[in-house]
Amino acid sequence: MRKIFVTGIGTDVGKTVVSAVLVEALKADYWKPIQTGSFFSTDTAKVKKWISNSDSVIHPEAYTLKQYMSPHAAAELEGVEIELANISVPQTDNTLIIEGAGGLMVPLNRKEFMIDMIGKFDAEVVLVIQNYLGSINHSLLSIDAIKKRGFNILGVIFNGPPHQLSYDIIMEYSQLKLLGRIQKESEINPEVISRYAKEFEFLKNT
Repeated sequence: MRKIFVTGIGTDVGKTVVSAVLVEALKADYWKPIQTGSFFSTDTAKVKKWISNSDSVIHPEAYTLKQYMSPHAAAELEGVEIELANISVPQTDNTLIIEGAGGLMVPLNRKEFMIDMIGKFDAEVVLVIQNYLGSINHSLLSIDAIKKRGFNILGVIFNGPPHQLSYDIIMEYSQLKLLGRIQKESEINPEVISRYAKEFEFLKNT
C-alpha cells in the first residue's frame, strides 16, 4: 500500500482540496485520522462530495471531535484522550491519501504531535503552502521539521494566489520538487477537482 500524507504549513491552507485532487488523480482511497470541528462539517464529507471516480474508498476517522480546536484541546473537552498507538491505517490494496489536521506540530495529546503520525505510518509527504503574511517562516520551519525526521518528501503544492518572491525563497531554500499549483477558485466542486486532478496524474509514476 502506498501512503501519501498531506500536511500543511498551518490551518486552512487547502489540505482538503489538495487531498481531494490527489484522490481523484490517483483514484486513491482517502482517510482523515483525526477530525475536529465536526459540529460544523467534516473534511471526509467534503472529499466524498468532490470526487467523481468510483474506485476510491472513503475510510472513517479514528477520532471525530465536535469543537474546532486543536485535537488535544477538543478531545479534552469531550473527555477523550487521543493515543497514536490506537490509530491503525485502514486495510486497502489501493494508494491511501492521509490528510492531517492543522500543521505538523499540532498536538494530539500532551506528548505526541501530528508529525509523529507521519513517522508511524511511514508515509510519503506532500506539503501544502499558501501565501500569507508569515507563510515563508511557517513554510521553512515545516520543511526543516520534515527533513529533520528523515521523511520522504514528494514535494510541495502551492494553493491560492501566487506570490513570486515568497515562492522563490521557499523553493531555493528547500530544494524540494514543485508538484503543482492550485489557484483560488470561486467554488470547489467535482468539475474543479477533476480539472486539477489531470495535472497530478503524473504522481502515479513517481
